[in-house]
Amino acid sequence: MLTKRIIPCLDVTLDRAGGCVVKGVEFVDLKEAGDPVELAKRYNEEGADELVFLDITASAHGRETMIDVIERTADEVFIPLTIGGGISSIDAIRQILRAGADKVSVNTSAVKNPDFIKEASDIFGAQCIVTAIDCKRNLDIKNNPDKTILELEDGTPAWYEVVIYGGREATGIDAVEWARKAEELGSGEILLTSMDRDGTCAGYDLPITRKLSEELDIPIIASGGVGNPQHIYEGFSIGKADAALAASIFHFREYSIKEVKEYLKERGIPVRL
Repeated sequence: MLTKRIIPCLDVTLDRAGGCVVKGVEFVDLKEAGDPVELAKRYNEEGADELVFLDITASAHGRETMIDVIERTADEVFIPLTIGGGISSIDAIRQILRAGADKVSVNTSAVKNPDFIKEASDIFGAQCIVTAIDCKRNLDIKNNPDKTILELEDGTPAWYEVVIYGGREATGIDAVEWARKAEELGSGEILLTSMDRDGTCAGYDLPITRKLSEELDIPIIASGGVGNPQHIYEGFSIGKADAALAASIFHFREYSIKEVKEYLKERGIPVRL
């Protein structure tokens, strides 16, 4: 049985020398959480299976700074490193992989130009390409009969709408359909973030996580909403995710990665200790 992965996520803002990890709620109200390289070293030592860095500034200047952060991190940690945020060209992917990253995460650029996934996958291999999908619950099912309708925890029917530009723009695109298309185009993984849950510590958005896990053959990384180890357990046991991404509970030392993994192992979830 494949072990489930625990992946700390570092949202990095690059408006200061060396970058800074921040955490917000529903993509806003950011507060500082520490130095990206130092946090990455800590998570490597604690037993994280992978790391995700998201460049949330993603300007041209920020991209240059991010390359420096990647190089410094790759020198210090020895687990897979995924980089995302504003990646929209083959050259950018090439630079990031050369700097020491193992995978890149594409989001808005892929929604705008789906063939970008295929082009990147053909050049670098599907194992290097993660499609990040940010989505939001939409209760308007009457005017959206073509969408994938799921039942929420309280029985309310809803569909999940893809949002881009850090959640600032709704697209009208059905998240389930988009995930299927990303897989067909050659994406190796899906990083699924529910905006409704991001930073809320209320647990993963299980209906959409489970749907994608059941529908797709590629791994699903659950993201958005972890407040305690039980939420991660539910992401695996109910959401059927292949990996669990979390930020706040690790950044602010509410729980260590080892504590989370021991909790999961006691409940029958296969993890690497």
